Amino acid sequence: MIVGFDYGSSNCAMGVMAESSPKLIPLEQGKPYLPSTLYAQHNSLIVDFVAKNLKHSHHVDEFFNQRKGLLASIPAIRSDLDLTTNESGIYIGKEAIEEYIEFPEEGFYVKSPKSFFGATGLKPEQIAFFEDIATAMIMAIKKRAEAHLGYELLQTVIGRPVNFQAVGGEESNQQAVSILTKAAKRAGFNDVEFLFEPLAAGIDFETSLTEDKKVLVVDIGGGTSDCSFVQMGPSFRTKVERTSDFLSHSGKRIGGNDLDIALSFHKLMPLLGLGSQMKSGLPMPHPLYWQACKINDIHLQSEFYSDKNHRELTRLLRDVEQPELLNRLLKIQENKQSHQTVRQGELAKIALSENAEHYADLSFIEKDLTQLISNNDLGDAINESLKQMVTLAEDAITSAGTQPDIIYLTGGSAQSPLLKLALQQTLGDIPMLNGDNFGSVTSGLTKWADKLFKQ
Repeated sequence: MIVGFDYGSSNCAMGVMAESSPKLIPLEQGKPYLPSTLYAQHNSLIVDFVAKNLKHSHHVDEFFNQRKGLLASIPAIRSDLDLTTNESGIYIGKEAIEEYIEFPEEGFYVKSPKSFFGATGLKPEQIAFFEDIATAMIMAIKKRAEAHLGYELLQTVIGRPVNFQAVGGEESNQQAVSILTKAAKRAGFNDVEFLFEPLAAGIDFETSLTEDKKVLVVDIGGGTSDCSFVQMGPSFRTKVERTSDFLSHSGKRIGGNDLDIALSFHKLMPLLGLGSQMKSGLPMPHPLYWQACKINDIHLQSEFYSDKNHRELTRLLRDVEQPELLNRLLKIQENKQSHQTVRQGELAKIALSENAEHYADLSFIEKDLTQLISNNDLGDAINESLKQMVTLAEDAITSAGTQPDIIYLTGGSAQSPLLKLALQQTLGDIPMLNGDNFGSVTSGLTKWADKLFKQ
């Protein structure tokens, strides 16, 4: 009945209480973490998937009235794609990644959709589209969890960042929460509550404390970085009302994805012409390469894949000193391979947390094309992003008006030695602990959901 749900920027996970402890539910290939990705053979199939899974929901009439124009086109689209009755044309998680890599130019692919929910300037139809993406993913994930558990899930606490967007403020937060609330209820949840992700991680950590501590939780997720300064320990953890224990929060839309993008821009884009020259002696325009890498910005990606940009890149081929480099960028544009490119930046970042060097494999662009990346390269590329993350920690401490006893690090990028060094250099020798970088938020959400809905 009750589930904690981390609809994350990098991964999705669900947990239930089992014998007084949170247990993460297998969602994909026996593992609890499902990559936050969706691939559709046609974007209209997302609406079709939602409509078919809404049959027993009181949201049916509202949804069908709002999407009737799109739904009318579905039979023709399914016929063109030769989809059988049992084929949805929708993939999530690793299956979505595999489909995208095999057919990058033929379908619609989105990674970290939550990163877009707070975007400013979205038109009503764009908000509706993100509602459908979130609904389809939550429906599919919920169905997998229920199949494993053998019972229906009706109440949930969903994790949310402190701020979904760097700009837009509370309006962006309300927009994103509205998208997630509507999606979760259309997916079949009767009761939906939210909890800051760093607080969820802190609640999970609190179980292990044998004495009261002032804890700064630093959560570096895929799309956002969040800090919560919390009083926790034996004197606090039995309380249901914890508002007075949460001393401060800070957050910004900058996370692991931004580190991947920065590394890809600085170290992979030179192989595609960044830093090279035009025949006139002028440098190649930087915005072209930023658009190619910025996979978490819907507007820049739309510009990069536009017909207008294709014509511009083709025109530039005549004017550059090294057209063979620009041809590689043109291939990425034509084949919609931005995500594959940035994925190599992500893999390099992960590898460099343990190794001094890593070769990024770009053979999908050109045979045997690789790039050597060192730890120093990584540090140079992500330095500005790390500064912003450290500033968030400083802001949380300043707002709390006291110093933490412990810094608790969680999130996929929190294991980076460069982040720990940057925090230590700025904040001093405060003890730092790493929790479960991927599971602590889900476990905390599960504990909170159980306490909230059973009180």
